[in-house]
Formats: sequence, structure tokens, C-alpha cells
Amino acid sequence: MNAAAPVADGRVRVSLPELIALRARVARAPAPPVVSRAPRSGQRPGRLHGRGMDYAESRVYQAGDDVRRMDWRLTARSGVAHTKLFQEEREGRLLVMLDTNTSMRFGTRTRFKSVQAARSAAMAAWYAIRGGDRVGVLSYGGQRQLIRPQGGSRGALAVAGAIAAWDALPPGDDESLSAALQRAGRLMHGASRVLLVSDGFCVDEASRGRMLGLVGKAEVSVLVVADPLEMAEPPAGRYPFAHRGVHYDVALHGDRQRAEFLRSLGEGRHRIDTLASSLGLRHRTIDTTADPLDAVIALLGTTRAA
Repeated sequence: MNAAAPVADGRVRVSLPELIALRARVARAPAPPVVSRAPRSGQRPGRLHGRGMDYAESRVYQAGDDVRRMDWRLTARSGVAHTKLFQEEREGRLLVMLDTNTSMRFGTRTRFKSVQAARSAAMAAWYAIRGGDRVGVLSYGGQRQLIRPQGGSRGALAVAGAIAAWDALPPGDDESLSAALQRAGRLMHGASRVLLVSDGFCVDEASRGRMLGLVGKAEVSVLVVADPLEMAEPPAGRYPFAHRGVHYDVALHGDRQRAEFLRSLGEGRHRIDTLASSLGLRHRTIDTTADPLDAVIALLGTTRAA
């Protein structure tokens, strides 16, 4: 007889109602500024209080586009629905890259890293749409799927629903960050910002080169999710662990044992911190007990000058 699947309790499995309820938490935070990256005689981008209406280009219509912005002439000529983009709208898209590798299914305090990552991604989605951005999510690792950027509540709900559905699926094969970044470069759908949410164990030698390629297309920021046990040397004692149904104890009594244990558990965080710092990427680290909102605002609440 198969064991019952873990309940979506918000601790070891993602709870969709919680992801949706985070909207109210985000709504109480200061609204993000709307920042233009459109060139203005060499000056730095300015903060906007409305959308500019200078026509920039047309592209193929996507679900969630405002039908009032349809390019009817191009649609009639091509036989394919197109919508108009305006100067201040060209870069209002956020793509969240969500790590679903097996290392994320770990936690010793409050919740698994996978659940904290899901909460962070959902908060980023709710926060982005407050600023008028479209938002989408690309999962990598055990799940490798894409929800294209969409606007308004529809976009944030699509992100939350997809994340909850992916979390309920059986784990698949792991994926390196370099492979994920290569896919992201092909599937950005016009995103001007990318938020990577990961514990860093997926970082490989090729990640830096692939990240450089992505940075050339979009502004990239990194949210590192870590378990408290990965961030500080544990007190002496015995620690019970479970992995794929196997339970075992780890005895940590000597200073050397505890230091080696921390070095091993903290390797992912070290890798991704090194990567982000070497490329000058904005990055923050949270543990599984934290409220992610402050970190999300720090990463998405402002936009660097182009």
C-alpha cells in the first residue's frame, strides 16, 4: 500500500490558499515605483506616475493583453492578432526563475526551503503586478515548465496556481543552473527583469557564463533561500534526518565535526553568493523562518539605471 501524499500544509508542501492570501500582506506594503527605462536625451530613467503613450512597436497578441491596444491594421494584414506596445510598457515584465531541485525539499525550522521559495515567488508576483508589471514563472530542476508573463491579478494567480501544482508532483531529475539559464534565455517573452529564487546547490561551473548572457538581456536579481542549519554552526548534539523515506541520526559533538557539517550544508549558499557578488547582482538571503516581503521589496522595489 502506498503512503499517503504529504498534505499541503504550508510546511512541507505548498498551500495554494496561503499563496493567494499573501496578496493581502503585499497590499499593505508601500507600492513599488513605476520606473521608465526609455531613453531621454541621455538622462537617467525617471519615476513615472502614469503610462507613456508613445508608440514603440507591435508584437503577437498574448493572453491577458488589453484588447484596447490591439493593432488592428497589422492584425488584418498578417492574419495574426497583434497588440501595440508603448514606450513606457516595453520592459514591464518580471520572470521568476524558481528552483525545484531536490535540495529544496529540506527544512529544519518552520517550513521546507521549497515552501519558502514558493511563498517568495508568490509575493514577488503580487508585488510586481502592483507596479503594473506582467509576471510569469519558469521552474527548473524537478519541474521544467513556463508560465508566460501576464498582467494583473490573472498573472499573479497563474503564478501561484502553477507553483502549487508543480509542488504536488513527484520529484524529477535535478537540473544545473547553467542549463536553466540557457532555457530562460530562450523563453523570456520580453521580460526585462528576472528574479532567481534558489538555495544555490544547482550552481555549476558554467553558470557564470550563462548568467552573463542573461544579464545582457534583463536586470537579474537573486533571492537565496537557506535553512537555519545551513547558516550557522549547530550546537553539539544528535540530529535526526529523513531522506526519501530513510531516517537516520547525525552525531555532531566535536568542533571539527560541526564545522565540516556547516561547510557541507552551506555549500549551496556559498556558491550562489559568490556568483551573484562576482557579477554585481543585487541579492538577498532569507532563511525558512523569515517573512520574505522585505527581501522581495529590496530586490524589486527599485530599478537600476540602464
